[in-house]
Amino acid sequence: MRPIEALLEIARDEGVSRIFGNPGTTELPLMDALVEAPDLQYVLGLQEGSVVAMADGYARASRKTAMVSLHVAAGVANGLIGMLNAMRSRSPMVIVAGQQDRRHLVQDPMLSGDLVGLAAPTTKHAVEVQHAYDLPIVLRRAFALAARPPAGPVLVSVPMDLLEEVADVAVPARSPITGPGPAAAGDAAALLAGAERPVVIAGDGVGRAGAVADLVAVAERLGAAVYHQPMNDGIDFPTGHPLYAGMLPPHNAVIREKLAAYDVAFIAGCHAFMPHHYTPGPAVPDGLAIVQVDEDPSEIGRNFAVRHGLTGDLPETLWALAGHLDGLVPDVRERIERLGAQHAEARGKAEAAARAAYGPSPMDPRAAAHAVASGLPHGTVVVEEAITVGLKLREVLRQDLPGSYVHTVGGGLGWGIGAAIGTRMGDPERPVVSVLGDGCAMFGLQGLWSAARYEVPVAFVVMNNGEYRTLKNTLDQSGGASAKHGEYVGMDLAPPALDWQSAARLFGIDAVRAGSAAELRDAVAGVKALDAPLLIEAPITGHRDDA
Repeated sequence: MRPIEALLEIARDEGVSRIFGNPGTTELPLMDALVEAPDLQYVLGLQEGSVVAMADGYARASRKTAMVSLHVAAGVANGLIGMLNAMRSRSPMVIVAGQQDRRHLVQDPMLSGDLVGLAAPTTKHAVEVQHAYDLPIVLRRAFALAARPPAGPVLVSVPMDLLEEVADVAVPARSPITGPGPAAAGDAAALLAGAERPVVIAGDGVGRAGAVADLVAVAERLGAAVYHQPMNDGIDFPTGHPLYAGMLPPHNAVIREKLAAYDVAFIAGCHAFMPHHYTPGPAVPDGLAIVQVDEDPSEIGRNFAVRHGLTGDLPETLWALAGHLDGLVPDVRERIERLGAQHAEARGKAEAAARAAYGPSPMDPRAAAHAVASGLPHGTVVVEEAITVGLKLREVLRQDLPGSYVHTVGGGLGWGIGAAIGTRMGDPERPVVSVLGDGCAMFGLQGLWSAARYEVPVAFVVMNNGEYRTLKNTLDQSGGASAKHGEYVGMDLAPPALDWQSAARLFGIDAVRAGSAAELRDAVAGVKALDAPLLIEAPITGHRDDA
């Protein structure tokens, strides 16, 4: 078997049916081979940032390892933001990057570069293959490592001449990945059951592992309030459940204040607490006993001391823990009713505030967020990259199905459009609404071309306030010169105003502008009927307009 044939054979054996990419000279051996591989669809993106974002969304929706083909140094550099996002979101991905011909690499030819050095900080592992006979085993290792907890992207640099070699290479068999199973669940259950005020923090690992129902079983047997981790990537606990208390804010001081009300915390599948802006002190208050469970042993006690650390398969471990807890908390029904009433009151206040803000465009951001949430048909997946409106959206979203909410904690802007396309491709049975800030959307605008090219029926909702609002809010909190004078350097996108309907037409996509919150709600409600992409512009008030 020739090297290029081995590459395609391993891709098939690993469950790959789509290869996301943008080709260049160093990818020509692969592109030529794909002509005779009709079972492997090549999904074209116009810029590597969109390519990797599409693969990220696809991996998360399909629960498969995505495969990406990137061009040499400049292409890998363009894809770094997407790799960073995939790394932080723990999306399994194998990136095969074309390297220049080995026969003249010593001369520093055009396009060549240190691909491993470029990719290393944003991947689990990066390696360059030097010999044809090494390619199959390196690819097998890459797929295994990408999927092994904690999942993430792995880059394999492959010189173009290596793929063209006439050499007989052997393809090793695929090795299954197994976990060690639950450990010490009985002791952990005893500590949790003895708590008077237990709390559960649901991390992104819960949804990735398909363990939402198992975590619900643990929480219901404890009668514990449940928070999502800060800036959660997905639905790791049903947001309409009586025990759901919302998302923890990404600030250590606020997390510490909230957790001070509890005596025992159960943290499941959570990568630390990932604060955003610095506040003094730790996230965990003194005296709080912690039980932590994670598939990744390195997460246990990473940023705080734990009483019990359980490692292994999350669904299996959580289900075992729920079994140990069954019947141990005598007043569990009273706890659930009391917390349910408190949480319902808080949700009611948020709903009332948002409805009171309804009106014509430009809309209050709270009203726009509520309109989107109200219009979502059952089963819709929300792919969100709207930094300030996204926080308001989380307050009013009521989603119970796993996989219904997709976000990235990587911080690399321009991810949302491509991720929404990949999400719909990965699970074509569920409608997809992508909620985007106008600044974020501009970073990934070229992804709309792929949506049009492949007729992906996604509704892209662009929250248009003509500014980088989150930066202005942060400067206001610091109380510096910007806040004092009301002047913000480099944070306004108007003038000239961005015309999103014209932007959509450039790519051949239909577009509408919502004239009110009610019109926005109705536009979102029509997502199930789409047979092609649609851009919905939602003008919202600016930084000082709704203060």
